[in-house]
This record gives sequence, structure tokens and C-alpha cells, in this order.
Amino acid sequence: MAVITKELAEKIARKLKATFISKKEHDFAQIYHEGKLIAFFGIRRGSQKDEGHDFIPSQIFVSTRQAKLLGQCPLLREDWIQILKAKGKI
Repeated sequence: MAVITKELAEKIARKLKATFISKKEHDFAQIYHEGKLIAFFGIRRGSQKDEGHDFIPSQIFVSTRQAKLLGQCPLLREDWIQILKAKGKI
């Protein structure tokens, strides 16, 4: 079973206030900060709810644990922004 499911991926995208773009097989989440694109990831539209999205943590520059915390609510968007600033991504 995947660590980051489609459902959790969607929650992460909403939490990070992503803008969505729909293509054939994926929805793409674009995350902006101060008008600049800072992260981008795809969410598969597959019918399987447990289909893996374990690539997302690397695409939003955090650990798997931090990505899960974003989707499960303890980690806020503002916390995520601070993590990216500390890593020099912003």
C-alpha cells in the first residue's frame, strides 16, 4: 500500500492552496508563493484509491513524514513555506 494515496495527495494540494490544471490522465497541482511557482506535482486520476503518489514529497521538497503531516493537518502551509526557506528553495 502506498504511503501517499490519491486522497492524501489531494488533501496536500488543497492545504498548500494549489491551482489545478487538468490533463488527460492527471491533474496537476501548481503551488505559488508571492506570485512565483515554487512546486508542482501530478495527481493520477486512476480508479484505484490506493494508487501510489510517493513521488510527491520530493516534488514539494519535504520528507515523506512531513508530506503526510501536511495532508493530515498538523503541518500548516506556513510551516511548509518556512521549511522551503530554510532549504533555500524560496
